[in-house]
Amino acid sequence: MPGENLTRIEAEERAALVTVHDYDVRLDVTTGPEVFRSETTVRFAARQGAATFIDAITAAVHSVTLNGRELDPAEVSDGVRIRLDDLADENELTVVADGRYMHTGEGLHRFVDPVDDEVYLYTQFEVPDSRRMYAVFEQPDLKAAFRFTVTAPAHWQVVSNSPTPEPADAHEGAKTWAFEPTPRISSYITALIAGPYDVVRDELTSSDGRVVPLGVFARKSLSEYLDADYVFEKTKQGFEYFERKFGVPYPFAKYDQLFVPEYNAGAMENAGAVTFTEVYVFRSKVTDAIRERRVVTILHELAHMWFGDLVTMKWWNDLWLNESFAEWASTIATAEATEWEGAWTTFNAMEKSWAYRQDQLPSTHPIVAEIRDLEDVLVNFDGITYAKGGSVLKQLVAWVGVDEFFAGVSAYFRKHAWGNTTLADLLAELETASGRDLSGWGKLWLETAGVNTLRPEIETGDDGRITSFAVLQSAIEEYPTIRPHRLAIGFYNLADGKLVRDHRVELDVDGERTEVAELVGLARPDLVLLNDDDLAYAKIRLDAASHGVALANLSEIEDPLARALVWSSVWDATRDAETRASDYLALVLGNIASETESTTLRIVLANSILAASAYTDPARRADTLRLLADGFWDLAQEAEAGSDAQFQFVKSFAAIAEHGSNLDALEDLYAGTASLEALAVDTDLGWELLIALAAAGRASDAEIEARLAEDDTVTGREAAAKARAAIPTAEAKERAWASLVDTDTATNSIVRDTAIGFVRSADLTLLEGFVERYFAMIGRVWTERSYAIAEKLVDGLYPSTLANRTLADASRSWLDANPDAPAALRRLVVENLAGVDRSLAAQARDAQAA
Repeated sequence: MPGENLTRIEAEERAALVTVHDYDVRLDVTTGPEVFRSETTVRFAARQGAATFIDAITAAVHSVTLNGRELDPAEVSDGVRIRLDDLADENELTVVADGRYMHTGEGLHRFVDPVDDEVYLYTQFEVPDSRRMYAVFEQPDLKAAFRFTVTAPAHWQVVSNSPTPEPADAHEGAKTWAFEPTPRISSYITALIAGPYDVVRDELTSSDGRVVPLGVFARKSLSEYLDADYVFEKTKQGFEYFERKFGVPYPFAKYDQLFVPEYNAGAMENAGAVTFTEVYVFRSKVTDAIRERRVVTILHELAHMWFGDLVTMKWWNDLWLNESFAEWASTIATAEATEWEGAWTTFNAMEKSWAYRQDQLPSTHPIVAEIRDLEDVLVNFDGITYAKGGSVLKQLVAWVGVDEFFAGVSAYFRKHAWGNTTLADLLAELETASGRDLSGWGKLWLETAGVNTLRPEIETGDDGRITSFAVLQSAIEEYPTIRPHRLAIGFYNLADGKLVRDHRVELDVDGERTEVAELVGLARPDLVLLNDDDLAYAKIRLDAASHGVALANLSEIEDPLARALVWSSVWDATRDAETRASDYLALVLGNIASETESTTLRIVLANSILAASAYTDPARRADTLRLLADGFWDLAQEAEAGSDAQFQFVKSFAAIAEHGSNLDALEDLYAGTASLEALAVDTDLGWELLIALAAAGRASDAEIEARLAEDDTVTGREAAAKARAAIPTAEAKERAWASLVDTDTATNSIVRDTAIGFVRSADLTLLEGFVERYFAMIGRVWTERSYAIAEKLVDGLYPSTLANRTLADASRSWLDANPDAPAALRRLVVENLAGVDRSLAAQARDAQAA
């Protein structure tokens, strides 16, 4: 990756020199499987006599023409940048080059469908990869109009940001599509998606009366599973909600949504041409949690059409605002405009737990992070940027009022349409709309790192009535900031076997101690819940009496969000080694059968697997994992037939079945000789069961290959790679390692799944020998591989399954010996080490008596 970085200083200097008018990009994707032809003409103003550069990551540069002068490509291009000297006031630059197709999910990705050998292309440009397809001033504040002309096979669909035109004949078997220019947008949201995609079309009427064409696309071999009508329904609900709340019509001419293969992310907000992971095309049964997540993702990307695409950050330090706004906006839209009314409970269980976890790592950073260069941006697609930012925006909405917040956002869109902004521009509009001074709030919440802990301090008289109630706020020594919070306090009492809220107060909390006078004189309830309704971003602790009531009656808490808050509080205490992991697991097995919220269920089950495998006393870990695996199987048998809970318990059982006592039952379930009522072992669940059998040593290479022959799809190949890597033999682990580290032929999705299988091992001795080899290879792969692949190797092959002192010491030794390693690489190691350190502390606590 050396040479591909761009610093903020370079970007600022270039923006001071250059104003870009428009691009004319001509692409020919009929030139073979390795490279495509790219011809870019860009018109821009500059300071006369100045020098700068344009970005172009190329396989070859054939010609460079600046203002009619032919420049020698060998002199001005290094394959990453093209130097431009002696600029005029107005300039025209034409670059003719070959771009290289990627198989990493970056740039212009090329995929061959194993089902029918059809070729599919799609782009992924965020953060810095439009330069892999055309010559471009690659930074968000150099907006321009883009005109794309694409020559492709005649039977393909060709989609970009502007509506797809009727094609003209090109050479034999090919046609050329000449798109109309886009509005002024940033290069990272331009797009090209091309191939024999199947498409379903619809339309809607925007709030300004325009008819907006809609399209939903998927590969031919997957399109039979595409529920386009449902995607259109959620899209239309989102359009109506956002246009009404934002007060600004949808800003683009059409809206296409395309499900694409081997995707690194969940989705990408290309203007008018959003791409999604194919995970969201359900060829097999999925959990309700995944179904809901797809809706949130659809609305997340739709929100970006305004926040991010219409109005764009000036530089990547405001990436958080782009993503956090979409997180918050998609959640409130899901809750208020769709059938998924419990979206805020999902937000607590998923996003907030991610945020709290990220914010307690050594690599935590302020929400407004210092972004010095592109590598800083790439590693900041994290739980701070998305989840903490979204949580803090939710706090800000509570602080200023939801109506006032939407009014400020609407004014922001109208004032800055098609421009670039900073955080200050948004806060100014929110201050005007709400009358709140946000300068202090912004500094405390956005410019400092770390999460506060809130605890109640309650005193009562002999009659059981409260004589004093205070909220205590604390912070850790490394991040000592005490912040203002808007939160609610709920009083819950047992009634007819249920814990039900019968009193609530909402207030501002600030400082280390906040007295709550309005609660004095009330009868102390059975359960006091700070941060009721989850308005604030803070770790919450229960007082001793409430803690006991909550644990004894967790499944009886009537409100799903309140229940999620208690689950989160107990899990956080377990992660902090305040509560024994064994006690947390007992709580899970005793209460999880009654959980009604799919995402809460999904997160708690995943947390319990982590607790058993990494947080329990190593001397009892095997027994603990066995009890948990057996417990999941029992829960699956007892759950309502055909329910989401039954499905999730089976999936969780499969995730750790090799540790349990029910491998014969697993084999029978996979073979179809036994069944659970109303549970269909479909294609994807069958793969999960086979992977579990492989991890238990009960499935051979031959059996994996036989199943792959029945499902030779990209999903099948990914699952087979995971299964082969999970086989508990030294030979299988060596083979998996070599396929990733010794060669560079695996696609991004195969790298991901092979790494997951590799680190899955009940026999930890199989991984111990790779610790030294891991640290010997990470510097090399970081230098030699693209960012997407290097990150998957460094993060995915870290043998975190060991969770022992040897791994921690080896990690520290590498960090000590490599102080000058790239910051992004060091961060990945630091974060993995922090996970091991947390495991060791939890293990020590679990070894203590209750």
